Amino acid sequence: MRGFGVATAAAALITTGSLFVSQAAAQDVDPIVIKGSKFFYKTNGTQFYIKGIAYQQDYQGGGSNSSDTESDAFGDNGYTDPLTTDNLSRDIPYLTQLQTNTIRVYAIDPTNDHTDAMQMLADAGIYVLADLSSPSDSIIRDDPSWNVELYGRYTAVIDEMAQYSNTLGFLAGNEVSNQPNNTDASAFVKAAVRDSKKYISDQGYREIGVGYATNDDAEIRENLANYFNCGEEANSIDFWGYNIYSWCGDSSFTESGFDVRTEEFSTYSVPAFFAEYGCNEVEPRPFTEVQALYGPQMNDVWSGGIVYMYFQEENDYGLVSVDGNDVTTNQDFDNLSSQLAKVSATGVQMSAYNPTNSPASCPSVGETWAAKATPLPPMPNEQLCNCMYNTLSCVVKGNTDSDNYGELFGQICGYNDGAYCAGILNNATTGNYGAYSMCNSTEQLGFVMNQYYQAQSGSNQASACNFGGAGSTKATQAAGPTCSSLLREAGAAGTNTVTSQPSGTGGAGSGSSGSGSGSDSDSDSGSSNSDSSSGSAGIMNAVPSSELSILPAVFMVILAAVSGMGMILFAEREREREREREGQRLGTTG
Repeated sequence: MRGFGVATAAAALITTGSLFVSQAAAQDVDPIVIKGSKFFYKTNGTQFYIKGIAYQQDYQGGGSNSSDTESDAFGDNGYTDPLTTDNLSRDIPYLTQLQTNTIRVYAIDPTNDHTDAMQMLADAGIYVLADLSSPSDSIIRDDPSWNVELYGRYTAVIDEMAQYSNTLGFLAGNEVSNQPNNTDASAFVKAAVRDSKKYISDQGYREIGVGYATNDDAEIRENLANYFNCGEEANSIDFWGYNIYSWCGDSSFTESGFDVRTEEFSTYSVPAFFAEYGCNEVEPRPFTEVQALYGPQMNDVWSGGIVYMYFQEENDYGLVSVDGNDVTTNQDFDNLSSQLAKVSATGVQMSAYNPTNSPASCPSVGETWAAKATPLPPMPNEQLCNCMYNTLSCVVKGNTDSDNYGELFGQICGYNDGAYCAGILNNATTGNYGAYSMCNSTEQLGFVMNQYYQAQSGSNQASACNFGGAGSTKATQAAGPTCSSLLREAGAAGTNTVTSQPSGTGGAGSGSSGSGSGSDSDSDSGSSNSDSSSGSAGIMNAVPSSELSILPAVFMVILAAVSGMGMILFAEREREREREREGQRLGTTG
């Protein structure tokens, strides 16, 4: 993403001009489906090409960069929902001048009703490609996790957007792994792809693709594309978005490297498109790359692209300036409109298309790749986390400052060669994941405290839950049939693989932070204090926590030293290198 600070982005997708009017409908648009490496209109089988604009204003920080968390996952957390009738009634006339048929939005509020806004877009023949994360609920590249809170956010967005026929698809991440020293984070994004796809299927929604948008880093771009495409179809992306800014000014197909990228993706087995493009090193932008993207050199491989961006903001990528209800177009807008008017991508009918491309081979862990192909991180299961926590005898005190969690993790995980922390291990490089690696940090800390406490005996156990005043014993709740089954799967040390899936829906749309919020007829009779917020009838009390399951750095260091699990640690020089490269890519020193 090219945004920084309050600069934000969203992108729009468009078909060829000849198809634009025919696909608009008073009530619905024809859903887009995927066959092989191409998009098609479901009903008439015409190939769908993306021509679009990024559409989101005042987005504070890139979702994949954010390290902040909010107690309210969907409140005032750094973004403004772009899908409002006020915005769209003002902007749709300008989007249609650019032949827009889809917009990419980077964060929506799933608690809002988008019926009217999506209808306005449908009436204009415009589809929506929606990112599933938000600034405060995203997979953090330097401290990645895929957990119950994120699962709740993702499934809430899916619940809201799946009901509209002009939802084109979802993106499970944007530039999360952006250079070699954080490629381990890709494992958590791929797990999010897997679980989002499964959720769509389990809920009985129509087929809606889930993909990923990547940056253009020469050292990792091939491994990234292969990693997300390799393996079982249920675990891999349905489409691939490429944020690419190598064509600047009046460049060319070869000078920009578009020729090499096109050759690389000629054998890709799912649709690939430019999720962001529009270099602004030369201004005004001539957008001459449009001729190549939708011409015979590229239109058999690429499914079009999304111009970054609609709104003029600090990063100087805008096509229009907005002041209240007033919109002023600039020369970039005029140039893009002129270029789009000249193109007409030549596609194929779905009935005549016989895909031959196969999924890629998975990259191996090495110097520039740190994510093992299998297994992926476990599916978030809030029921399991609740069951585990409520059967503990020793837990963290409620008044313990979360700033002290790191020291406590480090202390306990330094004992017994890290054995007490095996159940929360989250190592993408070795493929070692504890059953409770997706729980929140309060639940995880309670688990490791209890592991240590239970290992003590006699007079030692009496004080073993003190932890400098941070721990305390509590009465346990007997596990009924549902919890007993889940806990058996996890194993006493939390090192087994849990195959039971969360029941019900994500539930985050109503403010819940996790998965498994449906009902469960298998009541845990031993649970003396059922809490409906945990989602399942008879499932034990949920643990209030606004935190993501992000293991503190001090814990990572100690666990790496004592466990031999190969946790990847980076020196300050690497972090400085990342900051410098990111600044160069964004064209800012901020």
